[in-house]
Amino acid sequence: MRSVTRAVFFGTFVLFSASVGLAEEVSREQIKGLDEQVQDIKADVLAISSELMQLEEKLLYPSNTQVSLFVSFAPGEDFRLDAVDVVIDGEVVSHHLYTHKELEALKNGGVQRLYTGNVRAGEHTLELTLIEKAGSSRKVSHTFTKEAGPRLVEIVLSAPGLGSNRVQFKDR
Repeated sequence: MRSVTRAVFFGTFVLFSASVGLAEEVSREQIKGLDEQVQDIKADVLAISSELMQLEEKLLYPSNTQVSLFVSFAPGEDFRLDAVDVVIDGEVVSHHLYTHKELEALKNGGVQRLYTGNVRAGEHTLELTLIEKAGSSRKVSHTFTKEAGPRLVEIVLSAPGLGSNRVQFKDR
């Protein structure tokens, strides 16, 4: 009788252990499947977020009034830009403090969107204050004409020194 009880107990233990192992395998597979579903949902959310940002930009800045300012460094320039203040028609529209990574990107040929906003058709004055290393600053201004359609203004910065106090404006 004891051997039968032991055999039944041992058989029950083996079946229980096998079912626990099977449950662990199923739960691992389920977890893997859930993880894949979560990753798919994340990708969908990012895609929807991107589309919403594009729609928001189209609604907030219609092409007939849109003006965008982009900043870049002239090739080979190596100077420390700490901040830029942007004024359009006497109104402060943007202030940007630069991080080390942003400066490195600009030095390596990157272009940064500094401002996007709305202006009416006609002539406008753009004023920039460039705050550089050690607190020195320089002010430059540019007049651009806004017509129907979006207006892009690229601002190409050069380091001051040796008579080179240049900022080039390229209207597009």
